[in-house]
Amino acid sequence: MKTIIGVMGGSKVPDRVLSQARLLGRLIAEEGWVLLNGGRNTGVMAASAAGAKEAGGLTVGIVPDSDCQGIATGIDLAILTGMGEARNVINVLSSHVVIAIEGGTGTISSRRCLLPDP
Repeated sequence: MKTIIGVMGGSKVPDRVLSQARLLGRLIAEEGWVLLNGGRNTGVMAASAAGAKEAGGLTVGIVPDSDCQGIATGIDLAILTGMGEARNVINVLSSHVVIAIEGGTGTISSRRCLLPDP
């Protein structure tokens, strides 16, 4: 089985974060790992998928919607869930490693799937 790296982050982030996400996607692909993210064509999701695709990597998007509208062009396999933010549990449980980049409530909910309450 291939190693799956989950990359979670905001849909509206500064350009510096988009650059970091793109580089991260590229580095993941160069290692031969699979990039998994939220699949949308915005923010960290689109940037990390684009970086992975540029390096010839495989990308998986766990999409919160039940249709294919708005999926990032860098996503190879889109898993439609119709679950909204609840799909973050799938993101985390399907990843061997999760990297959370700057983001909003969706990113925070991914983090909470990993960490017990303080």
